[in-house]
Amino acid sequence: MHFQHSEYLFGLMIVPILLLSYFLLLQWKKKVAVSIGDEGLVSQLIKNFSPFKSAFKFTVALLACAAVVLGAANLQRRGKTENVSRKGVDIMIVLDVSKSMLANDIKPSRLEKAKQFLTKLLDKLKDDRVGLVLFAGRAYLQMPLTTDQGAAKMYIQNAGPDLVPTQGTVISDALQMAGNAFNEKEHKYKAIVLVSDGEDHDPDAAKVAKKLADQGVMINTVGIGSPEGAPIVDPVTRELKKDENGQTVISKLNEAELGQLADLTNGVYLRLDNMDDALITLSERLDSIEKRSLTDTEFVNYKSYFQWFIGLGLFLLLIDFFMAERKSQWI
Repeated sequence: MHFQHSEYLFGLMIVPILLLSYFLLLQWKKKVAVSIGDEGLVSQLIKNFSPFKSAFKFTVALLACAAVVLGAANLQRRGKTENVSRKGVDIMIVLDVSKSMLANDIKPSRLEKAKQFLTKLLDKLKDDRVGLVLFAGRAYLQMPLTTDQGAAKMYIQNAGPDLVPTQGTVISDALQMAGNAFNEKEHKYKAIVLVSDGEDHDPDAAKVAKKLADQGVMINTVGIGSPEGAPIVDPVTRELKKDENGQTVISKLNEAELGQLADLTNGVYLRLDNMDDALITLSERLDSIEKRSLTDTEFVNYKSYFQWFIGLGLFLLLIDFFMAERKSQWI
């Protein structure tokens, strides 16, 4: 048994908070009753109030909140396992998250457009293993090769310049890190998808690309931006980036370098103008790579119990809603 969304269990912290609030409320009511001074008057004012019903209503509401949180977390029981055979390749996505990717010559920004493109690309790579490298002034392996497309999408959506504090564009380091993620013993079934504006020229990138080509890696590059370029707005200060002379920096797409990297590895260079056309072209290129048969053991039959908790929570809320705190002939 496990919770599918265990992060939602933090919502249970509301239970002790509500308990504390309830006991503070009871203490406040006692102080108010004492401040009135006349016990007979107080008794007359609250003669129809049932302390038991009040405590019961609060307990029911508390249990309802806890049940809803548990329902959201979705308790699951693992079912039978089965072997799932597939044919695919290993694809490392290398995403530029330098501040130049915040330029908005591509709407809403180069980085956001890149995320949209990669999210749609992942939908076409269901039989492939994917990994993710983020880079700016340094390269970071954000996610190793996996068949978990959902995790890959999450990492891509959360990508940004703040994850790589050192600025710059070290394409060579990023390509090398992506290459290291592959199985060194295999000389096929491997591809890299590099998404960048290629703004800073990296003289070592071509050397690394040739080395990866010898290892059977195809590098496909996706250029995002415009040759005319656009200024870069600092996300913190909201001011335009300037050079040492005080001139506004214009970030331009470097198609020459990106195209060279693709040519050296028998890949394809695409400029991300029309997303649908780019997806078709890149998908066809990746499909041209020889695929290997893989067998993954996956848990495919999870039984979920969220509906029981949600149902219980709603039932308890109905009880709380219709129960009055007035005394009756029974209580």
